[in-house]
Amino acid sequence: MRDVAIVAFAQTAHRRRTDELSEVDLLMPVLHEVLGATGLKANEIGFTCSGSADYLAGRAFSFTMALDGVGAHPPISESHVEMDGAWALYEAWVKIMTGEADTALVYSYGKSSPGEVRDVLTRQLDPYYLAPLWPDSVSLAALQAQALIDAGDTDEAALAEIAARSRADATTNPYAQLTGDVPAGDHLVHPLRTGDCPPIGDGAAAVVLAAGDTARALCARPAWIRGIDHRIEAHSLGVRDLTDSPSTRLAAQHAGAFERPVDTAELHAPFTSQEVVLRKALGLGGDTRINPSGGALAANPIMAAGLIRLGEAAARIHRGESDRALAHATSGPCLQQNLVAVLEGESAHA
Repeated sequence: MRDVAIVAFAQTAHRRRTDELSEVDLLMPVLHEVLGATGLKANEIGFTCSGSADYLAGRAFSFTMALDGVGAHPPISESHVEMDGAWALYEAWVKIMTGEADTALVYSYGKSSPGEVRDVLTRQLDPYYLAPLWPDSVSLAALQAQALIDAGDTDEAALAEIAARSRADATTNPYAQLTGDVPAGDHLVHPLRTGDCPPIGDGAAAVVLAAGDTARALCARPAWIRGIDHRIEAHSLGVRDLTDSPSTRLAAQHAGAFERPVDTAELHAPFTSQEVVLRKALGLGGDTRINPSGGALAANPIMAAGLIRLGEAAARIHRGESDRALAHATSGPCLQQNLVAVLEGESAHA
């Protein structure tokens, strides 16, 4: 086993539209910033892994074009996942753990503005029974929210409080798309109002991973990955209890999240109702600061929002604002796939 840490994190200022920017234009400043923070050059990175979705770009193998942002020379060891960048980070972590690399660059990006996100995400559904019905992502989240209300786990007022807290916390986040007082708005799909749903926007993020003494040389206070795991629910929504997330609970258990309390949790909950599910599955109480960055309700660049949760948790450790943090990422409808990581600062490691 090797000690592996997040040693740098960078993200874009998330915006509703970036029509004037290509994916490469979106990525290059972030890649330069994250490498500049460590002092590493491209030829000193042992492994590069990215996360994105061709469905958003509307063309096959779109990630190969984004590689122009990394540079065509020198040749690199590179991989890609058709997932949120959090899963690219997992692959890079495995690469370092096996000893095949000592450092890794992980990046992800998403331009949601060109298309209809609610329709695009239906392509994640079971292709035989659900996808032909075209139930959009907000309608499915509303079904989950209504199930929580019917079970007595929450109500519309409590969901509105989550939205208000998230947008208020985002006022200290210079990268957030939505901040401050945001009206709850009308029902988008009952019982979810506009404020219960994530903004549509474009953005990118990147992190650098390093092992052992290399991490200590690159960062004054590395965010050590003490555990990381990801699990998946059944594909069919009809066989799942939408008020619970056993895959999140199992991933957290294998990541060691229940061994000691965490002081911070960055949860990838694009809808307010999903935070209710995640807090229950993870056993998070009032002593844990939830989404101090504002979370996905403040900025939700698809395919990058999960990696941003890991980056935000790591950045708080880098700044000394957290000692033990939990980061969560999700993909698919109604929290179908979930990844959990536990990060600790150097003092907690000693």
